[in-house]
Amino acid sequence: MKLRVLGCSGGVGVGLRTTSLLVDDDILIDAGSGVGDLTLEELGKIRHIFLTHSHMDHFAFLPLLVDSIFESIEDPIMVHGQAETLDALRTHIFNWVIWPDFAKLPTEENPVMAYQTMTPGSKFELDGRTLDMIEVNHIVPGVGYRVQAESGAFAFSGDTTNHDNLWNVLNSYESLDLLIVEAAFSNAEEELSKKAGHYTPNLLAEDLAKLHHQPEIYISHTKPGQEDVIVNECRIAISNRKLHRLFGGEEFTL
Repeated sequence: MKLRVLGCSGGVGVGLRTTSLLVDDDILIDAGSGVGDLTLEELGKIRHIFLTHSHMDHFAFLPLLVDSIFESIEDPIMVHGQAETLDALRTHIFNWVIWPDFAKLPTEENPVMAYQTMTPGSKFELDGRTLDMIEVNHIVPGVGYRVQAESGAFAFSGDTTNHDNLWNVLNSYESLDLLIVEAAFSNAEEELSKKAGHYTPNLLAEDLAKLHHQPEIYISHTKPGQEDVIVNECRIAISNRKLHRLFGGEEFTL
């Protein structure tokens, strides 16, 4: 299983793309602005998109993705997410005002995009890979995902702050090779971080202590301009684990 980080920033700027992870060549986890760096050929191979929640930085390029390859789509691209996330897309984005409703184009009987509701705790199996949707703690209904293949497993926290569920679920499995976890704000902004439903390094340290596995850990979703401060604070607060800053364009083989 291959994992390509298309975007992992908490904002935009030169060289910064918002969250999107490409699994092999056919699965996206979130569809932030990093999707825009794929070629048309690469876009055409995407068959499933698993969303973590309804905030724009995690789905912003979904409408443009579908529009860009509209004429070449033979079977609908499946968009997976919680009911609240998919309802937000239907109501506020694919509503003919902000963007065409591609779940009804070119016809309702033969659309280029379709929704599939998942609930936390459910699993989706696809060609030897299993995606486990895991409820997390954000200001809108949010989830993370654990992805298992015969060759290995990784987990992605999505946007979240302190809670037990993600860690309990990850601990229920025998192994975890790679963990991508957010730390959006520095310790100086803990009050704002809690209001926004994000981790700071100190808050993340409290929860990582619950994880029994020893995966490689990569820090994502850092605010632009604060990346080095946040990652350095993570290394101080979580000194018993090896941490890395995640960069767009990185690739992993599991």
